[in-house]
Amino acid sequence: MKKYTLLKKIATAIIIGLVSFSCEPEVTRNGEQAKATDQTKSESNIIYGNLIIKEQSDYLMIPVNFTDQDRNQDNNLSVSRSYGKSSSLYNIVFYRKQDGEAHLLLNKKALINSFDFLEVKATNQAVTRIWLYKIIDQDTNGDKKINTDDAIIGYISDLSGKNLQQITPNNTQVLNWVVVPSQNAIFIKILKDSNNDKKFSAEDNTNFVRVNLERPGIGTEIISDRLEQEVKSYIVK
Repeated sequence: MKKYTLLKKIATAIIIGLVSFSCEPEVTRNGEQAKATDQTKSESNIIYGNLIIKEQSDYLMIPVNFTDQDRNQDNNLSVSRSYGKSSSLYNIVFYRKQDGEAHLLLNKKALINSFDFLEVKATNQAVTRIWLYKIIDQDTNGDKKINTDDAIIGYISDLSGKNLQQITPNNTQVLNWVVVPSQNAIFIKILKDSNNDKKFSAEDNTNFVRVNLERPGIGTEIISDRLEQEVKSYIVK
């Protein structure tokens, strides 16, 4: 009887040891699989849109977006791989066709609200080709989000995505623009936070700025305060 009891205890100990030994690798494997899954999710968050090709440029453009449900809700982003020019982006990769040199348009956190290719031919001058962007790069209303409720600033760059330059004033939103080839200039309509309430609405004033493409910089407002007061004086009420 004692011999049977002893054999039973030995067999039980062996079974427990085997079970413990077989379970440890499974726990490790499950942990590694979970880690790999998390890493895959993290790495798959960046989305590169379809190539943008302009024959006039030595560079291809690759739109950069990012999938994150909370950020998408806050920033009103489109994460479609079929990118449209009116969708917001986080950046653009410029890739030189000849040698593969690549760089980013932006070196800061921002949203590219839209961009357009402009080709301007002034009389007796070489053709000017640029990219014109609407970029949101500041939380101007203080809600700790960067989205279309904030200032939307005009920028231009050359076709390589370099020499990025601001062309509209701070604390404004770009509404639209028109190119005047004979003047080699862009006239941009802007919405100003004229009542300083950190919002852009119908209560705010609009204006226009002229940007000379020969010497680009932040355009000066066309309608001065004096001229606006004169306009108001002739309004029939």
